[in-house]
Amino acid sequence: MPVSLLEFPEGQERLNSAFYVERPPIEADCYRTIHQAGALIRIKAPRQMGKTSLLSRILHQAKQQDSRVVALSLQSIGQRSFANPDTFLRCFCEVVSRELNVQNKIDDYWGFSDSNTNCKAYFEEYLLTEITEPITLGLDEVDRIFEHEDIYTDFFGLLRALHEDARRREIWGKLRLVIAHSTEVYVPLNLNQSPFNVGLPVNLPEFTPQQVQALAKRHQLDWDETNVQQLMTLVGGHPFLVRLALYHLARQDIALPQLLQTAATDSGIYSDHLWRQQLILSEYPELAAAMRAVVMADAPVRLETKAKFKLQSIGLIKLQGDTAVPHCNLYLRYFRQSQSEVST
Repeated sequence: MPVSLLEFPEGQERLNSAFYVERPPIEADCYRTIHQAGALIRIKAPRQMGKTSLLSRILHQAKQQDSRVVALSLQSIGQRSFANPDTFLRCFCEVVSRELNVQNKIDDYWGFSDSNTNCKAYFEEYLLTEITEPITLGLDEVDRIFEHEDIYTDFFGLLRALHEDARRREIWGKLRLVIAHSTEVYVPLNLNQSPFNVGLPVNLPEFTPQQVQALAKRHQLDWDETNVQQLMTLVGGHPFLVRLALYHLARQDIALPQLLQTAATDSGIYSDHLWRQQLILSEYPELAAAMRAVVMADAPVRLETKAKFKLQSIGLIKLQGDTAVPHCNLYLRYFRQSQSEVST
């Protein structure tokens, strides 16, 4: 394949990318659901599993059906906006207004002491009234709110209330929600006020061997089942790790035997990715200790709840019931070797 046609696997896949892999029936279910009044779709998967790429395609489908769409990643909101619930919801309304290209009239509707009431009024009496088309709101990286108890209780309760209002009032049927998050919801939420137990749940799985082989073919690689198995023994069906390997193999930067041999070293194709994962752990000693316990054990390990779900959201571990194991052999080899070097 000409190098110019290859796409480095970084961030979301372009809408017209030849390297986006559908995982049936997920896409079809999401595209059908998003056209329903008051729809709510919940996408859950660790980082770099394709959440944002799927989210962008759902929003594109909504736009094709004349919906106004807003794509908002909570990672793009500055830390100051998380100071308190009122500041956060004002920022939320400001961003939505800007993305919809309508005049900011927040001050006209911010007359109550309760921020949720103000936010709901702004949507109901202004945005959903001013805009004749449905509004599809895609919220990515909502995990960030989990660190702010005073915000997540009210905000998630608000999203649940808006979804339920769509059943009773036609105007709220114009609002459709897509929520993407990386981990299990480990924060305490009232079941009747949580948006994470309603709507269409989407748990993004890893690629299957058949999908890996088909993706290899798109990279003009003539692979058989043995080649597929060799790569998946190293990285499983992790979308980013698979794509990165196929990218370098298609460019002929490296041959498969050498890739497999050097994968967990500083000279391998995953060195930058592994270094970034190591950097995250170095900033959070409790996560580093939990990951150390997982890779040094010969059996699944029980971890403290918060550390377990955070490591899962990063993508470093898989859960087997209440226990954890390394997500793939690449991480097992790399982090076990790192611990050996520290010990010596």
